[in-house]
Amino acid sequence: MSYLAIALNFSHDKKNFNCGKQLLDDYLHKQAKQDVKRKLSACFVLLEDESKKIIGYYTLSSTVVQRDLLPEEIVKKLPPSYNDLPATLLGRLAIDNSFQGQGLGELLLVDALKRSYYTSISSVASMAVVVDPIDEAAINFYKKYGFILLPDSGKMFIAMDTITKLS
Repeated sequence: MSYLAIALNFSHDKKNFNCGKQLLDDYLHKQAKQDVKRKLSACFVLLEDESKKIIGYYTLSSTVVQRDLLPEEIVKKLPPSYNDLPATLLGRLAIDNSFQGQGLGELLLVDALKRSYYTSISSVASMAVVVDPIDEAAINFYKKYGFILLPDSGKMFIAMDTITKLS
């Protein structure tokens, strides 16, 4: 089976997507297209072959990370003049219930991280990818890939330098 992750467009079948998390389902059904149109986020969907059925999706947008939330080993390498550091927000990531347990969450995460990394070196600087996990299962998922918790924020972080080592 081959899969293709592409930018969300009007022809994709959003209404039948169901990952089991109401917040993530509602976002794709009701808000994703408007966020893309308003340039608030970019939404990428995973399609089975060339079909229009969405089996997973993720969103990316720009964000900042406050210097004082970062671990000391990262901060000591940064110029002291930066208090807010450029990052990429992986805002949402979900797989349809009928496709869960097949490694597609990892496939989407790797796609999002690679896309973020290549953008950071070619177009818009970003020193890390930040996620805001929806629950404990999401925290555990991201920890497996090297994300670390940012104190007092509930967010997690992975440096672009770490992403380059994941390949």
